[in-house]
Amino acid sequence: MASKAASTVSKYGKLWGRGYESFPPKLRRILSVSGKGDHATTYLQGLVTSDLFSEPKAPREEDSESLRALEGLVSSSSSSLNVDGGSGGLEEPMEQEVPVQFTSKMRSTCFLDHRGRILTDALLWKRSLDGEPVNTANNDNAATTTEYLIDVPGDAADALLAHLKQHKLRRSKVTLKDRSDEFSIHAVYGTLNAEGAPPGYLAAMDPRHPSLGMRVLSVGPQAVSKDEGATKEETGRGDFAEDEAGNDRQSSSPSQPQTRPERELRQKTFETLMNNHFPPAPGTYRVLRTLSGIAEGSELATRTALECNLEFLNAISFSKGCYLGQELTARSQFTGVVRKRIVPVMVVGTEMEVLRPWVMASVIQEMGLEGGLDKILGDFGAGEDGEKGKTKLELGGYVPPPLPKISSAGAGGIVAIMMGSVPTTASSTTAESETSNPQGGENVEEDEEQDLEAKQRQEELQKMRLAGERLQKEIAELAEPGASIVDKHDGKTIGKIVAPPAPGTTVLLAQMRLDRLGLLGDKDKWSRTNRILIGDSTKEYRYLPYLPLWWPEIDPETGKEKVVEEEEDGEEELDDL
Repeated sequence: MASKAASTVSKYGKLWGRGYESFPPKLRRILSVSGKGDHATTYLQGLVTSDLFSEPKAPREEDSESLRALEGLVSSSSSSLNVDGGSGGLEEPMEQEVPVQFTSKMRSTCFLDHRGRILTDALLWKRSLDGEPVNTANNDNAATTTEYLIDVPGDAADALLAHLKQHKLRRSKVTLKDRSDEFSIHAVYGTLNAEGAPPGYLAAMDPRHPSLGMRVLSVGPQAVSKDEGATKEETGRGDFAEDEAGNDRQSSSPSQPQTRPERELRQKTFETLMNNHFPPAPGTYRVLRTLSGIAEGSELATRTALECNLEFLNAISFSKGCYLGQELTARSQFTGVVRKRIVPVMVVGTEMEVLRPWVMASVIQEMGLEGGLDKILGDFGAGEDGEKGKTKLELGGYVPPPLPKISSAGAGGIVAIMMGSVPTTASSTTAESETSNPQGGENVEEDEEQDLEAKQRQEELQKMRLAGERLQKEIAELAEPGASIVDKHDGKTIGKIVAPPAPGTTVLLAQMRLDRLGLLGDKDKWSRTNRILIGDSTKEYRYLPYLPLWWPEIDPETGKEKVVEEEEDGEEELDDL
């Protein structure tokens, strides 16, 4: 994983630490759809949920006051555990905002089957093979060859390619190809600047949410180092090469030289380029997308688009024409109620202290917004002088949602705190005392007390680390995809595991009933004292669900994005007067 989170620099929350990683074909693959003029666009328009004839929307932003309050509530959670949770408290000012540029050449999308069930999600790049400017609208030059590069999870690539071939008519003037061995796929974290990519590269901020990083494709001849050589050969019995799926296989002919895939050459060239600016961070994307609450590929298979939050990730257009699987998606949006959605869930032991964001959410759900805020400000907001107004002022009008709303970087910080992976606030006590009293003598007893306190905190932290490691191992063994989450209180299944925990965490993705999260209806509430069973286990755990930053406000009557009616500007009332 990458290093600690950076400071808030935009209206999309804190960024993950700086780093980069390259994706092998078993994780991400590239499929190509190309054709003259608008043939490729027209072909894909009938198969994807996004509208290829209109500009993609930018991800939703958070207002500055909400971000300040959200980050402050997360950071303040560290105080109760006597650990250093980093900066970002309510009292700290926001840094200067950096604008984020998105491109129409890349968008998020989804492929459905004929029933309207998800086949896979994908990132869709559009480029011209003739060097002409790319047009988003339906005005592609008839003489220009347009190519769509489909960046798809590796576990769904074969099914998607078969799906594309199945719906390609004999007279269709498009070419389908798997280019996974030709191009390389990368992600860069800790930056919001995707402008000025070197020749041979395509770069853009992730269209789902910029906290997921910058996506990079190496596609041009300029992105292959001449020093590597495009025909590097490996000979001899027992040599290994990679097959199309990215798996190691032994050479079928021991005496036949093996040609190194172009993808490997591109990957090494990219790594050489990035090592001067960003450290390698393999495995970061898996952790980052799990903490961000985003499921991909086979994790989404057979589910509906709205249950997987794809409309929140700008992967669905509800205004485009017909496409495969549209009926179920449109009916769910305009007439139905969404009763379950995929959310990130942090699983902890029942003996572990529940942190402040979840305590606040539970109190608000139990007592209502007004009563909950009064209770919260009474318990948490009073300072040494007993005044509560200070916290209300610092919230700046921010209204806490029914569940904590946390950025991926914030969730990572909380995991580090709860698993004992951060230094104690007293870890530097001895050094500070030696600096303040270099001669010694006068404050010897005070220094000894500080040393003893620091030692005790270190022992507590070590216990937290060991307990965290045991918990991670337990949850990793239990939380297999498809395993049930059962509420111990009434024995009812309240969710299903979609994706196992991210490495080094107990955060998993689960399709949860919205009513049991307090997001749908008013009968059931989420409680911070909950107890659950996972799969066939008889051991009880506690689940702490949270909402990613990219989630909008949820309508408690429909389970969908709440539509805010625009206020009238009052001109009609003035005319009546």
